[in-house]
Amino acid sequence: MAYDEALADRLRDHLDDHPLFTEKKMFGGIGFMIGGHMAAGVHNDGRLMVRCSKADFDGLRAEPHGGCMERGGKPMSGWLLIDPGGFADDEGLAKWANVGRDYAGGLPPKKK
Repeated sequence: MAYDEALADRLRDHLDDHPLFTEKKMFGGIGFMIGGHMAAGVHNDGRLMVRCSKADFDGLRAEPHGGCMERGGKPMSGWLLIDPGGFADDEGLAKWANVGRDYAGGLPPKKK
């Protein structure tokens, strides 16, 4: 299943003004990176992937439409999956894009 390119365009519009912005195909979707760190992306199932700090993880995944990625049936701390209702409008998308942007933008850039 391909990822939602319209959603990718909407998300890109919120992130691509960062000077360290790049894109990478991953998880069957597309990831948007800042300084080589995942900020957010579009999962191939239509949900939004968002990175956050481990300190903010539990609170954010408990918000309406929030959830998390799992590995081996266990939550992956810092990796959120947001249901479409959480980004149906631009305000919702901006909120989640900013969570990822703030997280990735606060890390030192990876060396190439």
